[in-house]
Amino acid sequence: MAKELLGKRALISQANTTVVVVTSIAAFVLIFCAVATKTLASQAAYQNRVITKKREAVKQLQADIQAVGQLKTSYKAFTTTSRNVIGGNTVGAGSADCNGSKKDGNNATIILDALPSTYDFGAFNTSLEKLLSCQQLTIGSIVATDESLSQANASTSSTPKPIELTFSVSVQGPYANIQGLISAFERSIRPVQIKSVQLTTGGDGSLSLNLTAKTYYQPGKSLNISQQVVK
Repeated sequence: MAKELLGKRALISQANTTVVVVTSIAAFVLIFCAVATKTLASQAAYQNRVITKKREAVKQLQADIQAVGQLKTSYKAFTTTSRNVIGGNTVGAGSADCNGSKKDGNNATIILDALPSTYDFGAFNTSLEKLLSCQQLTIGSIVATDESLSQANASTSSTPKPIELTFSVSVQGPYANIQGLISAFERSIRPVQIKSVQLTTGGDGSLSLNLTAKTYYQPGKSLNISQQVVK
């Protein structure tokens, strides 16, 4: 009888052990499947994002390649017209006025002269001196802040905007010459916006002009080609 009870207990214990082992294996398989499914789903989603980004890049590249031809055609048409935007000869040398300015030249050169892509303090200061001398005015002072170093370190942009360059001049001369200076600023291909004008009469009948104005330059547009990490 005792042996029979011991045999039954051994069978029960063995059965319990089997249940525990089977349950553990089943739980392991279930957890493994869940983790594997989540990992596979995550990998599939990641690959889909990568494929989507690649398709977007290819689409943009195709559009850019197509735009190159259109840009070349438009640029050629813009620079080979018989007359430029200010009425000069596109291919002619032309004669310069006393300021060294010419009406002749292709449109690309004229646009670059009108709105330089760099902070050209030195060149602008020289041109301003020539303009004042051209009007036969006595130059008292030319004041502008030289920000060449700070602008050289400025970051480029894919959407640049015009940047102001403020300056002031003090000159002396006859009324007609001062009037000629104002007209020269108005006719200038480079945009000059006069902010303030102060006129005073000298003892010899001449006028003194203190003028504050601003012009502009616009940094060149940068072409940024970057790499993107898909997460």
